[in-house]
Amino acid sequence: MVRDVEGPTPPAKDAWGNTRVAVAATTKINRKDFGLTWNAALETGGILVDDEVTITLDVQS
Repeated sequence: MVRDVEGPTPPAKDAWGNTRVAVAATTKINRKDFGLTWNAALETGGILVDDEVTITLDVQS
């Protein structure tokens, strides 16, 4: 489920005269839902990889 979406932006011309539109989206997933369970303990007492992963998309056309 996408949590945050920005855009689409109003159409704008780039340096070459092409029309561009952009959108940004962010979501979070739990990597264990996809069978990714590997991890390693750090010397400082923490873990190397968190279960929650943030995915950010910045798209322009």
